[in-house]
Amino acid sequence: MLARRLLAGALALPVAVLATALAPTVSPASAAIPWTPCPTAGYECAKVDVPLDRGGGLPGTVALNVTRVPSATNPRNDAVLALAGGPGQAAVPLAPNFATILKPAIADRDLLVFDQRGTGDSGALDCTSLHGTATLLKAASQCAAQLGPARGLYRTADSVEDIEALRIAGGYDKLVLYGVSYGTKVALAYAAAHPAQVESLVLDSVVLPEGPDPFQRSTLSGSTRMLRDLCADTACRAATTNAAGDLSRLAAKLRRGALRGKVVTTSGRSESLSLTQNGLLDILLAGDLNPTLRAELPGSMRAALEGDAQPILRLSVRSEGLTTGLQSAGTGSSDALFLATTCEEQPFPWVREAGVNERAIEATVAAQQIPRAQLGPFSPKAALQGGPIPYCLGWPDASPAPAAPSALPTVPTLVLDGALDLRTPYEDAAQIPSRIPGALVVKVPNTGHSVLGSEEAGCAANALAAFFADGSAPPCTSSANPFPPTPLPPRTFKRIKADGPTRRTVIAARSTIRDALYQIIGDAFALGKLPRRVAGLRGGKATVSSTTFRLSAYEYVPGVKVSGPANVDGNATVTVRGGGALSGTLHFASGGAVTGRLGGRRVNLASSAAVRGSGLPSLSSVLKRPRLGP
Repeated sequence: MLARRLLAGALALPVAVLATALAPTVSPASAAIPWTPCPTAGYECAKVDVPLDRGGGLPGTVALNVTRVPSATNPRNDAVLALAGGPGQAAVPLAPNFATILKPAIADRDLLVFDQRGTGDSGALDCTSLHGTATLLKAASQCAAQLGPARGLYRTADSVEDIEALRIAGGYDKLVLYGVSYGTKVALAYAAAHPAQVESLVLDSVVLPEGPDPFQRSTLSGSTRMLRDLCADTACRAATTNAAGDLSRLAAKLRRGALRGKVVTTSGRSESLSLTQNGLLDILLAGDLNPTLRAELPGSMRAALEGDAQPILRLSVRSEGLTTGLQSAGTGSSDALFLATTCEEQPFPWVREAGVNERAIEATVAAQQIPRAQLGPFSPKAALQGGPIPYCLGWPDASPAPAAPSALPTVPTLVLDGALDLRTPYEDAAQIPSRIPGALVVKVPNTGHSVLGSEEAGCAANALAAFFADGSAPPCTSSANPFPPTPLPPRTFKRIKADGPTRRTVIAARSTIRDALYQIIGDAFALGKLPRRVAGLRGGKATVSSTTFRLSAYEYVPGVKVSGPANVDGNATVTVRGGGALSGTLHFASGGAVTGRLGGRRVNLASSAAVRGSGLPSLSSVLKRPRLGP
């Protein structure tokens, strides 16, 4: 997957030196950042050169790409610095999204956003080896060779000192640091290194200072808890009675051998596919960023255990590209930077000077010694292969081992973490108050990764507003899941529970339309735009146009082909045929009424459930979300 997902960037290390970047202090009147108007009204842009190597071993500088939104009033002379995820994600393209979610914080502070060194327009790193079909081991080692000794200068510690240079050059007294995912690690590292310059911290989806754990132990052990949270209050009753137990049974089954079957592509054709234990872990992680995957998982696992592989195999296809931590095309982000930062500074279970074979042996032994309770339903093999170890096994380190994290300052801190997040599980976020006394932790229900960019109910936004208003953070109240778990996909038409063939056919058609809508919304999450088409579970496809889509022999129930136009509000006019269903035409209204003719007889069901289902967000709301990335 790595070779398919690694993307183009550019290695460009500018050579000018900004003399004031390392000055001990700069007053607001003499701030050194040369701001000019950006193309976007109200934004200012600049380049700030910082040393490539502050130790003096390598010459040159990195030109940091910076943007800010100046506040009309800034009585504290402070800035809110927003840090993106990754590592490797460019932040400047996300500046409007940061401005939206951080509105309570920037009412009387400037917003400051920059592409961290090696990303975006801050000299994005690139490696030709990452665009081919080489093995992970070879691609990473060749990338390290291409970057040369400079590969050891793109660590979190280097970004921390870049931030301090920006603060000084910008003339700011203190910073409010907002980080999402990997950005939280950078924020915490800055706070430890420069405590007197930190006004407060907002940590969204926490990576602990010593992390990420290359074995992903909190992810593995938290997977069953996540499913229990997802299925609380019998939310999964239409799919399974025990989703956490199903995960354990399916993981055990996959350890004995891969699950094989057919999956339908968007062309409408079927292709062979297999699923391993690590593929199941990939689906769980992809659900952090795509709630439709998470919603379909309980029913898909139960189907797989009952001999129906198609639902889980379709989830496997849809999870590609959402699991590795690597970046998406066209974002200005860098996969080479991801490797450089990750491989140079994560606490891998090997001696840094060891060769590949020695590293593999040490990592394998360490994985086998992990207590079973820390692996959840998975095996040591999943811990060994599911994280960054395969990427970094052949990476020769160019920097010393990172120092142990320093103590964190006692500053006002708000922690936001999704109850359903497995990339940065709540169990990690809950440790912050023991390290920063008085830190406020808000567990956000029905939410995965990147809370402020994904939560529907608004609890996290309310907590952020309260934190900057009076230092409080009210807990979340219970609310309906906007993407409730979907039912067990029926293996045959006769298995649909309903009185008589007419109602059974209506349910089959309604479920088919709803499945297509879930796929469309899910792909919109993944792509950030409308997909052109989506594939039916058993066959056929749906073609998407704005708020409408057209089903073409779309199969959700085996053999039952549904065709015709529908829209995201739940209105549809479709024909139904095959698979034992009554043939005919049905009209679905958004309010729930169904009319038409089936088997030559009129249908008029005023009380049928709506196609969209209660609470499912609209496609437009999905596309308007402030995307903050991994």
